[in-house]
Amino acid sequence: MELTVIRPDQGEDRRLGEVLCAALKERSEVRVIRTAEELETAVRQRSLEGQRILFAAALGKSGINLTLYAMLEVLRLHPDCLKGSAAGILVDGEGEFYTKSLGREIAQTANGAGCWFVGRPLTEGTGSLRNYRVAASNHGCGLYEAYLWSARDLVRRILSFQRPVYRHPKLLCLHSCNPSTSNTLQLWREVRKNLSGQTEIQEISLRDGTVTDCAGCSYEMCMYFSRNSSCFYGGPIVEEVYPALQECSALVLLCPNYNDALGANLTAFVNRLTALFRKKPFADKYLFALIVSGYSGGDILARQLIGGLNMNKSFILPGNFALMETANEPGSVLKNPDIQQKAGAFARNMLSCFLENDIL
Repeated sequence: MELTVIRPDQGEDRRLGEVLCAALKERSEVRVIRTAEELETAVRQRSLEGQRILFAAALGKSGINLTLYAMLEVLRLHPDCLKGSAAGILVDGEGEFYTKSLGREIAQTANGAGCWFVGRPLTEGTGSLRNYRVAASNHGCGLYEAYLWSARDLVRRILSFQRPVYRHPKLLCLHSCNPSTSNTLQLWREVRKNLSGQTEIQEISLRDGTVTDCAGCSYEMCMYFSRNSSCFYGGPIVEEVYPALQECSALVLLCPNYNDALGANLTAFVNRLTALFRKKPFADKYLFALIVSGYSGGDILARQLIGGLNMNKSFILPGNFALMETANEPGSVLKNPDIQQKAGAFARNMLSCFLENDIL
C-alpha cells in the first residue's frame, strides 16, 4: 500500500529526515510532496482521496513553517480533497513548544478536508526529546531511540488502519446544556431526527450532577481503580458514563462555546477518562461533536477535542467530525441558513462511518 508523505520544505531538517528514513525503512511505495504547488496539483488530480498519508513537518526555533501554512491554505480551499484518506502526523521541533499545537492545527485542517485520523495520530519530537522520558524507560532505550520507535509505530498504524464496522451502532451523547435555552441541544435534535431508527442513542446530561475533576492520583492508585473500570472520585462519571462509554460505538459531544473553551463538566469528563483508558484504549470508537459559538471560535474547541480525545485517548477521528455553527439568542441556531440540510448531511456522514462499503 502506498504512503503519501506531505513534508513541507523547511531548509535544514536533518533530524526529521533521519526519523523519516527510519520510519519508512523497507517501505517501497512512498510518494513525497514537498511544496504547496505539488500539493495543489495532487488535489486537482484528486489523487489524495482514499489514501494513506503522513504529514511530516519540521519547525525551526520560531515554531513556524511557512511552506506548511501554504499547504494548509490549499487544503482549506478545497473541501473533500482528502475524502476517505487516513493519516497521522509527525512534527519535529528545535524548541520545547509548538509541536503539539501545530499537530492539532494540521489535524483540524485536514479533517475539514475529509481526512480521517487514527487514534493517537501525533508523534512529536521536541528539541530536547524530554517528552520521551517515559517511553524510553518503558522500552529500555534512549530518548532518540524511543522517538524512532514512535515514528515507526505511527507509520505501521496508518498503513494497517481499518475502521470498525457497526451494523447496529450505539451512540453516546454527552452534554451539560440547558434544555430550554441551549442552541447546541436544539442543533443536536435536528441531527438526531436523521439518525432515528438507524442507531441506538443514549443521552447523558452532566448538568445536574456533581462532576469532580481529576486531581492527579498516583499512577498506582489510578491503575488500581482502572482494573475495576472505576475511579477514586466516583460520581456520575463512574456510575453512568463509564458503562455507557464501554458499550458505545461512537461518542457525540455537545459543546457550547462561551469562553473559547470546553465547559467545566465536559473538561472534567475528558480528564477523568484516564482511569478507563488505562484499562482499554478507545481505538475502536468514533468521535463526533456539535459546537455552537455565541460569537466565534468554534475551531478552538474542535482542536481541544482533537487533542484531548483523538491524540491522547485514541478515539478515531472521522472526516468532518464536527458540525460548527454560530448562534447567540436562544433558538436562533434554527434560523441559520440551510440548517436542516446541514444537520441532515452531518447525520448522513455519521452513518456512513459505520457502513461496510466505505473506501477505508
